[in-house]
Amino acid sequence: MQRRDAVLRAMKDHPISQRRACVLIGVDPKTVRRERPPDNPDIRLEMNKIAEKRRRFGYRRIGVLLERKGMVMNEKKLYRIYREEGLSVRRRRGRKRARGSRTPMPVPLRPNQRWSLDFLSDTFGACRKFRILAVNDDCCRENLALIADTSISGARVARELDALVRFYGKPACIVSDNGTEFTSKAILNRRSAKRNGPTRTVSNGITSIPASRSRTATSSHSMAACATNA
Repeated sequence: MQRRDAVLRAMKDHPISQRRACVLIGVDPKTVRRERPPDNPDIRLEMNKIAEKRRRFGYRRIGVLLERKGMVMNEKKLYRIYREEGLSVRRRRGRKRARGSRTPMPVPLRPNQRWSLDFLSDTFGACRKFRILAVNDDCCRENLALIADTSISGARVARELDALVRFYGKPACIVSDNGTEFTSKAILNRRSAKRNGPTRTVSNGITSIPASRSRTATSSHSMAACATNA
C-alpha cells in the first residue's frame, strides 16, 4: 500500500509514465492499476459516531460497543482503522478543573434507588497494603458490603456487584469515581451482558461511610478476608 502511494506520488510530482515509476519503485504495475476496494465503510461510520459521543474512549472500548452491534473484527484491524480515522485520544497531562457550577445530585428517596462505590486503603503491620471495596445505599445509609483483599480487579468488582444484586435487588443507579476498577473492560462486558441493569453515574467518589470508622470497625473482618483470599 505504501509503495503504491509512492508510485502515484512520483507520477504526480514528475513527468514520468506509470511503467517507469513502477520500475523505479519496484512495484508490479497491476498493483497500481487495481482499484482499492472499500475498507469497511459501515464500521468506519459507526466508529466515528461512537467517538463523537464518547470522546475519551480508546479503540478497545469502542470495539466493545461495536461488538454489541454485531461488528466483530480482529484487534489489529480495529486499531488500524482507528488510527486511519484519526480518532486517537491524547493522554491527559494534568488534572483539569471543572468550570462553572456542577448540578447537584438528587437525593435518593427510597432504598435501592442509588448505590455508591468507593475504595479504602490501609496497611498491615508488616507494611503490606490491602484495599476495601465499600458499597453503600445512599438513601438509608446502609453499608451493603465491605470486600477486603490485597488486590481487587474490575472482574472481582463485577462479581461482587452481581452477588449484591441477587441478595438486595437491582439498584436504579450506581455512583462511582473514574477509578480503573470501575472503568475496566470487565465492567463494560458486565453492562453489555445485562443491558437492563443499573446505570452508572460518575461522581467525586466519596462514599457515605468515613474511612476512619470503617478502619476501626472492619479491621478484624478485613484481615480475615485477606487471609482467606490470599
